[in-house]
Amino acid sequence: MEMALPPLLLPGLPAWLTGWMELRIDVDLQPAKPLAEELEGFYERLHSPGDRLWGLPAVALPQPDFAMRYREADGEWYVYVEDLQRRRLAGYTVFNRLVELDRRADRHLRAPHSRYDTPYQRRGLASAVYRWALQEGWCLVSGARQSPGAHALWHRLARQHAWGYVDLRDKAVTYLGQAVEPPVLDDLMVRMVLLGEGWTLERLRSAIRMRGLPCSPPWQGCSALP
Repeated sequence: MEMALPPLLLPGLPAWLTGWMELRIDVDLQPAKPLAEELEGFYERLHSPGDRLWGLPAVALPQPDFAMRYREADGEWYVYVEDLQRRRLAGYTVFNRLVELDRRADRHLRAPHSRYDTPYQRRGLASAVYRWALQEGWCLVSGARQSPGAHALWHRLARQHAWGYVDLRDKAVTYLGQAVEPPVLDDLMVRMVLLGEGWTLERLRSAIRMRGLPCSPPWQGCSALP
């Protein structure tokens, strides 16, 4: 997570835009608590009868010998990815609420944040968790800053899910489309959104009263990237 990845060239996105987007990556994230210590504590709680984390529902992941356990607290979802063979946690993802949103948008949009131990990075675990969330019908919003791994993950998902840029300002969500100029993208209130299963751009617009120009081809119905 310390080295910048080369820009990912997505279908329909010019090279200059993907190159600029790399500048939005913050590679110097300094967690307050050592990850290994945090994961060990979570694992013990997950397997301690009587603890709040004990007995959480488990979902198998595409990767052999891995499963995820999840819980909801105050509208936020916590997903713990377990290495069943080694009996330890590989990492976790939290789907956070956003203070930038009003109550209507808060019902549908979450911002994921992930921490995975070094041996488990770039193995598709976070991707599997994000895909699970999208298949469950959640719509995801990127953070203001991203690690190189998160940057790559969002661009992989954008090949398979409807996406676009939105502006989060004054408790309102404004749809900006996919062709956004660098001066606009440089604003930290401009984020990427991925639409979950069953959602279209028009449905999201209606559900959260999203501002912006009406849908027009080729994004009518919010089709995914080819």
